[in-house]
Amino acid sequence: MNTLKIATFNINGIRSRLPALMQWLDREAPDIVCLQELKAQDDAFPAQEIRSAGYGCIWHGQKSWNGVAILAKGMEPIESRRGLPGDESDSHSRYIEAAAHGIVVGCLYLPNGNPQPGPKFDYKLAWFERLIVHAARLWDSGHPVVLAGDYNVVPTDEDIYNPRSWTKDALLQPESRECYRRLLAQGWTDALRARYPDERIYTFWDYFRQHWQKNSGLRIDHLLLSRDLAPRMVDAGVDRWVRDQPHASDHAPTWVRLEID
Repeated sequence: MNTLKIATFNINGIRSRLPALMQWLDREAPDIVCLQELKAQDDAFPAQEIRSAGYGCIWHGQKSWNGVAILAKGMEPIESRRGLPGDESDSHSRYIEAAAHGIVVGCLYLPNGNPQPGPKFDYKLAWFERLIVHAARLWDSGHPVVLAGDYNVVPTDEDIYNPRSWTKDALLQPESRECYRRLLAQGWTDALRARYPDERIYTFWDYFRQHWQKNSGLRIDHLLLSRDLAPRMVDAGVDRWVRDQPHASDHAPTWVRLEID
């Protein structure tokens, strides 16, 4: 059986964590990778190092903040979109889309939205609405699609170690969760939750209060599968070992493995 491994990873600064990225690519060998929070301008993206590791790449950088990229093992991703449609004034580098290995991949870094209420939360919800509209177009296209990234949404109380500590956080607000629910209602399959329907499984542990050591995590990195890809899922998971390395990102790579022809 041939399989395709698609992963999403909020790298939290690609220049400072490039060795960790290289180690993960070498050990886990994902076929397609979506990266978020590059925190680097376009000319500072380490394309040469990534290509030396056997991956083609496209990226959309931004100084100090945001930034997204798609890597594809053994090929150059074919870019189909840079930036989420619907707001010409939006200057944030939060969305990039490409075809690779026969699949359309949308890589997204949804706004955090804190503090809420306020303009940052309003921006988060407006961005989410634009994502819902674009996702519907992708769904209707009939192409095999994966929407992967840091959604900055904890879908339910089962996706966090203790919701009481986060009641005021934008990641848990009813409006954020309702947007995610509406997105799934288009038909998308949340790969990690489909693979582990009854388990607490996390993708993010912040740097405070020994949350990693205590496994006090959140599930905010998601891979959504289109209708034809969902039945082809053979596994999904989180590469937790990456979070345990020195100078690690506060996220761990999250992935899905699909059966392919």
